[in-house]
Amino acid sequence: MTQDSPKNSRVEVSWFSALCDDDYQFLGVEDASLKASWPHCRNIALSAEGNGFDNILLPSGYELGMDSIAFAGGIAPLLEKMRLLVAVRCGEMWLPQLARQMATLDQMLGGRLTINIISSDMPGQALASEPRYQRTLETMQALRAMLNGEAVRMDGQFIQLDLEPPRMRTVSGKAPPFYFGGMSPQARDTAAQAADVFLMWPDTKQAVADILADMKNRAASYNRQLKFGYRAHVIVRETEAEARAAADLLVSRLDDKIGEDIRNRSLDSQSIGVRRQAELRDRAAAQGDGDFVEENLWTGVGRARSGCGAAIVGDPEQVLAKLNMYRDMGIEAFILSGYPHQQECDLFAKYVLPKLPHGPLTFGEEG
Repeated sequence: MTQDSPKNSRVEVSWFSALCDDDYQFLGVEDASLKASWPHCRNIALSAEGNGFDNILLPSGYELGMDSIAFAGGIAPLLEKMRLLVAVRCGEMWLPQLARQMATLDQMLGGRLTINIISSDMPGQALASEPRYQRTLETMQALRAMLNGEAVRMDGQFIQLDLEPPRMRTVSGKAPPFYFGGMSPQARDTAAQAADVFLMWPDTKQAVADILADMKNRAASYNRQLKFGYRAHVIVRETEAEARAAADLLVSRLDDKIGEDIRNRSLDSQSIGVRRQAELRDRAAAQGDGDFVEENLWTGVGRARSGCGAAIVGDPEQVLAKLNMYRDMGIEAFILSGYPHQQECDLFAKYVLPKLPHGPLTFGEEG
């Protein structure tokens, strides 16, 4: 066993609150009761805390659903232990305002804020990859400085600021951890320079190993180290047959044209990462095993979703074994979801979570 093997490590296990109108009983079939709303998304978050999850991702979308920061402000006083992973989009907000909001949220949470940095185009705008990630890098650098309580002197391509340290600070006095992902060379280099946790979407075992090796080398070239996270859907049932049947049922009413429309609504629908998820679906289809691209990794969910497009599917021992395989490779955080989100949250907590040694990620002097 390696030093990072499951026998010697714990992992952060996060759930997902479907703020972006992304909750279904049957993929592609809208259900008014599962649309993003304060009661629905609040209940998912409260279920995740009650079930013992360590963190919960609050996603961000420009056109769909609820605002992640506003929702975080509402849910923060209702949570006692769980962290919040709040998604923010680079370029959407004036940075001093964003820093003030993040520091305020961290105070409300007693120091339990984490931040998911999103690099994407804004509506009506299409930046090439290189300048877009330059904007992301500048955003991350300036935001970290402000949240560290430092003066900001930046004359960048996208951000020009000359500010003294802000009064509002986080509980620790330091910036919360930045979670960030992207598959393009520019995205990977941005993560190597400025992220704390590099997130990846589902992929084959060999591809995950290659990404980990590449990102470790990139970070080392900047004299940095990264932690690694894996974002996936999950379908767990008492037996493998039941889990596969649940996967088939999820897409049983999906119209292919509606699925395509759902995928294309996202502003990142043409990114390298999204294209890779499509490649996995094509590969799985060619293999002829019901959209499974490798053992217990099902790509069918990506037929009606841009972004994270595969699910870990199986009985409790199979799902646990798959997660432990990733842990043994060096994954230290999982962000999981399932359809409908509250139901799958309860099922994963019942069948798998108690068997995983887990807890919030620690960084630097925290550890």
